[in-house]
Amino acid sequence: MSVADTDTGTGTPAEGSVQKSRAGRNLPVAITVGAVLGGAVIASLLFAPHAFVGILAVGVLLATLEVGRRLRGAGYVIPVIPLVLGGQATVWLTWPFGTRGALAGFGATVVICMVWRLLSRHGRRAAPIPDASPANYLRDVSATVFLAAWVPLFASFAALLVYPHDGPGRVFSLAVGVVASDVGGYAAGVLFGKHPMVPAISPKKSWEGLVGSLILGTAATTLSVTYLAGKPPWIGVLLGLTLVATATLGDLVESQVKRDLGIKDMGRSLPGHGGVMDRFDGFLPSAVAAWVVLTMVP
Repeated sequence: MSVADTDTGTGTPAEGSVQKSRAGRNLPVAITVGAVLGGAVIASLLFAPHAFVGILAVGVLLATLEVGRRLRGAGYVIPVIPLVLGGQATVWLTWPFGTRGALAGFGATVVICMVWRLLSRHGRRAAPIPDASPANYLRDVSATVFLAAWVPLFASFAALLVYPHDGPGRVFSLAVGVVASDVGGYAAGVLFGKHPMVPAISPKKSWEGLVGSLILGTAATTLSVTYLAGKPPWIGVLLGLTLVATATLGDLVESQVKRDLGIKDMGRSLPGHGGVMDRFDGFLPSAVAAWVVLTMVP
């Protein structure tokens, strides 16, 4: 869920209801929760950079459970146990083995989940699931592999950023770029948003909000990459533009998934935000983009 999803309508809240922002959420609560999460990440980067991997792993666990529960509620047969354990392996194996660890963890997760789902119709299930017959095997495995890539694999790229000597600066550049894109889109959307960008998927997201995301996201990323990661300013500009694009597309992807599932939020664990995945939506694909730009661009 991106704060760039702004609502330009002017409804009056019902008597006794919680006053919400034009973005349709309790803004003070959302800011408080966001500040706490951001503070935890910044503290880990300052004092114990590798602790960021632990924070990331907890987020991966909660996000995987949220999306898995939603998929199961929609009738999918998702092998939650191997998916959760494999997701943790995908993230943690980056610590000793780097990219090889992430690839090994993801590959093993996919193989085990494919076999688990193949045998699931012969085992006992804790709750009745509509038709777990082989006819739905491809559907269920496709959704499972998508989830394994969408959450733990993408998150592992954020873990990979923290290990180099300038790792904290790289992770901070990623985080500040996504947050600045979000805030810039929110502010511009609330103040100027009149032209919906993709109304069929996210009717509250506007072109004016995208311009705000580009301005603030690129500026913040350029400064952090230059002064914290020690990269040339042009790499900061490139990364900033890339992060705005991936954060926006990540939000749209999650919006489409939620539309397909007929839900508003993935969960309720973060007051003012929805679920963990509603906060992770733009960060996850942006982690991949940040690793590519900061690692592979000379």
